[in-house]
Amino acid sequence: MIKQVNSKEQLDICLEIICNSFMTVAEEFGLTESNCPSHTAFMKRDKLEKQFNEAVPMFLFYQDDIPVGYFSLAKCNDEEWELNNLAVLPEYRCSGIGKAMLRYAVAVIKNYGGNKISIGIIEENIKLKNWYLKLGFKHISIQKFPHLPFSVGFMEFEIK
Repeated sequence: MIKQVNSKEQLDICLEIICNSFMTVAEEFGLTESNCPSHTAFMKRDKLEKQFNEAVPMFLFYQDDIPVGYFSLAKCNDEEWELNNLAVLPEYRCSGIGKAMLRYAVAVIKNYGGNKISIGIIEENIKLKNWYLKLGFKHISIQKFPHLPFSVGFMEFEIK
């Protein structure tokens, strides 16, 4: 079951899911707060609070009434939305939760009148990139940012 986050009291749960989920990625790619403080694994609560105060749609995935997944959406323009921080706790991965959250995100964006989802990922994360490709995303570009120790791959999904 997926529910929209509707109170600041839920932000600690969201943050725990985000940080625990992205920590496996940070460990895999040797990311630390020293060499990559802006990585999602090291997110602080104030960033989530800012998004919540700006009415960014945030969602939690519940399995047996336990929150185990998270994602948020950001409107880029009338047609395009960005999918952010799609996260599944490591012990719940590979069970279809990520795919279910993505389908839900597509439905929400379509309901808002959007027709495109964009994402940015660690380009070197081949497993994740292949997962998104398998689900219908197209690889658009790669960009290197001086403050990041990895390349960012940009991908898009057309909603029909």
